[in-house]
Amino acid sequence: MIGNDVQKAADILRQGGLVAIPTETVYGLAANGFNSEAVLRIFEAKNRPSFDPLILHLCSTKYIERVAAIIPEKAKQLADTFWPGPLTLILPKTHLVPDVVTSGLPFVGLRQPNHPLLKELFEHVDFPLAAPSANPFGMVSPTTAQHVEDQLGDRIDYILDGGPCTIGVESTIVSLEDPDRPKILRYGAITQEQIEEVIGSVGTQISSSSKPSSPGQLDRHYATSKPLELIESAPQHKSEQTFIIGFGADVGNVFDLNLSPTSDLHEAARKLFSFLREADKSTALKLMAMRVPDEGIGRAINDRLKRAAHG
Repeated sequence: MIGNDVQKAADILRQGGLVAIPTETVYGLAANGFNSEAVLRIFEAKNRPSFDPLILHLCSTKYIERVAAIIPEKAKQLADTFWPGPLTLILPKTHLVPDVVTSGLPFVGLRQPNHPLLKELFEHVDFPLAAPSANPFGMVSPTTAQHVEDQLGDRIDYILDGGPCTIGVESTIVSLEDPDRPKILRYGAITQEQIEEVIGSVGTQISSSSKPSSPGQLDRHYATSKPLELIESAPQHKSEQTFIIGFGADVGNVFDLNLSPTSDLHEAARKLFSFLREADKSTALKLMAMRVPDEGIGRAINDRLKRAAHG
């Protein structure tokens, strides 16, 4: 059921149920982050492997002290600068965080999201929300309530409709497991350059491990049901059996959809997952998508496309 009844959503969460929630990045599938049985329902509903950890969403920066055992100075600086917003911090967890949330790891991903309806929801619950993207595991992430209904509607208790997501790709993840050597584990809306302006040089570990230390690190992810090929530029000719997602100045009618005719990377990010879904529903047998400039949020877009096309 889709609606915007915040009180109903809060009641379901308190009772151990599952609610799809809007954030500025993508829709999340939320449960009480302190309730192990409720969190297990997330894994079951998504068919998500137990080795892939979840992110805890917090109501405020002050709440971080309840769930993080150590808060390095660089973590405080990043939270003060980018929260609420699309940045996740990996920190040592306290005993309050169930092991099922972190897949048994001693560290937990923490984020304070920036969405008005979610902020209202937090006024009705006194616990953090464990919430991966609200879609079957490994598939294209949802950026509208209807996307969630289409894929998980019969597996969850309620979908809180906050409208289309304004960013469209998941949060940037920064690990501070070693406070002296922070690392980006997933590209997102907050760019490496923005992070380095606050805390100095950071490394990257955009891993393809079979045992990830954060969400979004597996080789195969954000997948369409039809084969997807990445291309560097617009092809001169187009087959009727191929659906092409382009970027930048259109070349005749070669693009079926254009992420941004004006080459706006933020517009491209907002449209990315919706366009992948639309392409997948087409009658074409094969999908193509152009890489975008590998800078700023473009790195996050290319990262999602690469994983969607893997294999």
